[in-house]
Amino acid sequence: MNKAELVAKMAEHSGLTKKDAEAGLNAFMKAVEEALYAGDKVQLVGFGTFETRERAARQGRNPRNPEQVIEIPASKAPVFKAGKGLKDMINK
Repeated sequence: MNKAELVAKMAEHSGLTKKDAEAGLNAFMKAVEEALYAGDKVQLVGFGTFETRERAARQGRNPRNPEQVIEIPASKAPVFKAGKGLKDMINK
């Protein structure tokens, strides 16, 4: 499902117009981005949790030249952990 299909489904389920549903989805995504950037966690009980995790610096190999070692710097990565309600619904 892509963004346009998600907006159409949201509009269908909520009775909103596609334009309003897209505005709501964009506002949700922006709020999650801002919270993650600030180092906060976004918890939606029954659905899941958005958070960031630290990735340590490490060494990697270039697949074209396996002898060449490259340094991969430390970074933060956004992650989503599904909640119990979502897991239970999927596994019905």
